[in-house]
Amino acid sequence: MPEVLIFGAGAVGAFYGSLIAKTSTPVSVVCRSNFSAVRDKGFAVTSPQYGSYTWKPTRVFSSAEDAKTANVHWSYIVVTTKALPDVSDDSALLEGLVSDGTAIVLIQNGLGIEDPYIRRFPQATVLSAVTIVSASQPSHGKIAHNRWTRINTGPYLTDTSPASEASHTATSKANEFTDLLVSGGVKDASAYTHQKLQQVRWHKIAINASMNPSSVLANGATNAAMALDTEMSIHLKAVMEEVLTTAPKILGAPFPAEFATSEHIIRSTSKNDSGSRPSMWGDWESGRPMELEVILGNPIRIAKEKGYDMPRMQSLYALLKMAQFNRDKQKGSKL
Repeated sequence: MPEVLIFGAGAVGAFYGSLIAKTSTPVSVVCRSNFSAVRDKGFAVTSPQYGSYTWKPTRVFSSAEDAKTANVHWSYIVVTTKALPDVSDDSALLEGLVSDGTAIVLIQNGLGIEDPYIRRFPQATVLSAVTIVSASQPSHGKIAHNRWTRINTGPYLTDTSPASEASHTATSKANEFTDLLVSGGVKDASAYTHQKLQQVRWHKIAINASMNPSSVLANGATNAAMALDTEMSIHLKAVMEEVLTTAPKILGAPFPAEFATSEHIIRSTSKNDSGSRPSMWGDWESGRPMELEVILGNPIRIAKEKGYDMPRMQSLYALLKMAQFNRDKQKGSKL
């Protein structure tokens, strides 16, 4: 039976971990600020789709070092921390946890998130996963799931990967992980090829790179308010189109027909009057580091390496990076 380790058991990690556990698969977690609450009482999950239930992980660790003492062979290490390469290299924390046969599953936002893990664990299987899930942790150990639950998983292959063996192993692992999710009740879970998964990542960048920075620069404007505002919707569409027209040139293939257009995204967002704001606004408001590199910086750099400029993305990146620098500098001067 596979052993699963959720690394960074916040809202997303705990939610998917609790569903995988419904298959009787042992699922353990590495917690941070919520360690004591989860160790003592587990996770209390509420969901209109899955009901209300309590999930007690097989093991609860306070850190990666703590997890290493368990001497468990992990079939899957599911990384659900925020990708902040300008702050830390979280791949280093997995040293001693990854062994032969381990698949590292990265359920994180952004582009270029796989590279640190490929460099550090060249013989490991790395799976890339993109999710759209409405889940939050309003207090330690309390997980509130709303209505969205979609996750796509695919193998991450490089130009230096041994073509047949690496592709077969990674594809098999992606299928197995997807089967665990489906068996746990996730109806909208799919296994994709490497290329299609990267297309999904770029498509989500079109949404994240337009909505997230714009909300911060607009002082916490909601998604719906931005989509409904005439001038802001023009701006959002232009950023999305910059991504959606550049990505196919980089990936060497057009987006699949079923992928939503910029017009559809804005129209759908304008109808969602829940008052939700992008997560980047929450990070800004709380004084936490924002996912600037993986949502803005990396796409810009990847495009530039291929000979393409993304001027609207570049402007957002420059403005937010300077704003974050000044915020943190001011915060440091008050300590």
